[in-house]
Amino acid sequence: MAVSSSVGSDIFAIVSLLVISLLVLLLLRYYLPLRTTPAYLLVPVFLALALPCSIILLVPIDLASATTSDEEPTRGVWLPDRVVLVTWRITYWLTFCLTWFILPLLGEYVDSGFRDFRSRMIYSLRVNARYQAIGLGVGMAGLVYFIWENGFHAASIKGMIIALAYAWGLILAIGLMGHGLVALPRRLYRNASVSTRLRRLQAQAPKTKEKLDEATDDLEELENTVAQLKQRKYGTGRDLQEWIDELADTTAAPDARPGAAAAVRATNAQIPAVVTERYLADLTRKLKRAKHMKARFVGEWSSLCQQAQDAQTILDAATSKKLDFGQVAPGQRSFLGRLTVLTPTMRFYLHMNIIPMVRVAAAAVFAAASIMLIFSEVVSSFAPRVSIVGITVVHHLNSEGSKVGFAGQVIAAAWLLFMDTCALYAISDVKVWGNRALVKRQTYAESACWYSLQVAKLTVPLSYNFITMLPPTVYQETAFYQFLGKLINLTPLGSGFSAFFPCFLLLPVLASLFNVYGRMKNIVGFGVLEDESEDNPTGFGTGGWREGRALIERESQSRGTSIFNVGLTNRTNAEPLLPILSSHAPASTPADSREANRQFNQITNQAEPEDDSPRYFYQDFAERVRNTIDTAERPEWMRNLSFKTPRWMQSDQSNAAGGGGLSRWFGGQSEDGRVRL
Repeated sequence: MAVSSSVGSDIFAIVSLLVISLLVLLLLRYYLPLRTTPAYLLVPVFLALALPCSIILLVPIDLASATTSDEEPTRGVWLPDRVVLVTWRITYWLTFCLTWFILPLLGEYVDSGFRDFRSRMIYSLRVNARYQAIGLGVGMAGLVYFIWENGFHAASIKGMIIALAYAWGLILAIGLMGHGLVALPRRLYRNASVSTRLRRLQAQAPKTKEKLDEATDDLEELENTVAQLKQRKYGTGRDLQEWIDELADTTAAPDARPGAAAAVRATNAQIPAVVTERYLADLTRKLKRAKHMKARFVGEWSSLCQQAQDAQTILDAATSKKLDFGQVAPGQRSFLGRLTVLTPTMRFYLHMNIIPMVRVAAAAVFAAASIMLIFSEVVSSFAPRVSIVGITVVHHLNSEGSKVGFAGQVIAAAWLLFMDTCALYAISDVKVWGNRALVKRQTYAESACWYSLQVAKLTVPLSYNFITMLPPTVYQETAFYQFLGKLINLTPLGSGFSAFFPCFLLLPVLASLFNVYGRMKNIVGFGVLEDESEDNPTGFGTGGWREGRALIERESQSRGTSIFNVGLTNRTNAEPLLPILSSHAPASTPADSREANRQFNQITNQAEPEDDSPRYFYQDFAERVRNTIDTAERPEWMRNLSFKTPRWMQSDQSNAAGGGGLSRWFGGQSEDGRVRL
């Protein structure tokens, strides 16, 4: 009777798992080239993503399957108790092995730089042995405590392993989720305004371009080392010569300009006198990382320029009310930007009005969800019945059958998805992971292993933390608690940690809300988060938005388009729209733009486009006269002359506003920035 009554739920669960697997494959296809990725890397990464995603489906099914009587559940999607318990065991232990053994070994294996399997595996084991030794030391201390509390039993060893893994995962999950609960709604709200988003992109441009230049220089230096090594390969063994040839084939071709070969030979790359296998492995590893670094920042720079161009195009279309993004390279624009069914007028109102309102609404919804989640985390340990999460999920608390219906299952899945999204968003927002990053179709194999490892590590602690926000009469009947919760609560220390540690969620929440990370950066001298402040909005050469606008403009001109000219053909003779006018930053003027471009050209020694407007002519003439007078060498008798300005011609702030002498008449600057002619 039980089997026949759950046929519909079985079909729903199987179809849901197939859909989840398909979505995971599409995600892997977006970040990894599936055809060239080896199966020994693709299968573990797929499992590390598919299993945590299936937990979001398994937890609501487990809640609906739990009953306090012998009757079968009558509400929602449910499965037999034995099926749920076996599924939890398979899912948890497979995820545990992927998290603590398989993926760490695989990540170092693909990053080793060696050629043969034995050398790669030895290198991976040696690197992971240091980390595992620390875990083993903590595990031995935990084992002594568990034996002291419960005696020497197999359950004590298994409980210790699960409790320690859960504690470490929960510490990381609470910290990341606390940051994401604040950062995600704030990012949506800030990106709602097109002008504010454009200003932020321009402020980020100098840092991104600098990192791209540094990555390019590092890669060129390593390629130069490989070119020198190829010239000296004949003093090594045959295997090493083949290795050097393979490295040379994977690098860019040497420069064909006259004298380039001599420059390569003259460069001191500190190549050892005797080239060993270990040196070549280290060089191979550095070369692969440098290629990944360059691909990462090339993608970030290209995406930033495209987003800035789209934002400027939207602002330029405010007069004509018609938006046309033009032709771009495939994959450079979002799905909404590629829609062809929209007319230019519909596209303008979509990007100028509808999408900003949707982002503001989503930010408000996520902020409200964050507040309710924080409140539930704090009160769940001593007042679980007032937990908002429990109230929204459990709709039949006094029922003899299942206490969670289909609506409660959907809400529970939404809560789990929101918690996981905040934690995973914080991973991409907190910049403390070194060179690891996800790049479209070019993600480094070690980065793919590391990110999938974090997803697998965070999901189980967050799922168990979620069910503890429900009333005890509900979650203590689940198979998840029977399998995992009893082992975590085997000792008073474990039960106390699981109950009260989620209250520390307030620490990362307050730290993100009041920008403690930025203050730490100013005090200590290093950044935990990417600083997006605009403390120097008018500074040039220090990473300000003016320099970023000039960099984006030059990148667009090199591609054959200019983001500050897009859409201007449809304008009238009205005043040009200020592209970055907002309540958080001062308005930009054409004179400011020209001055920023002129300073940038002086720094980079680039030619500046001519401007034939009358205003520019008078300003340029005044500056030339001023420079001629200031730099001319005066005779000896003229240096001793001093002209005192009559009192009736002096102002209270003459010295502070424009300086003294003739300079105030030709180009002197007033306090409000206007040029005096």
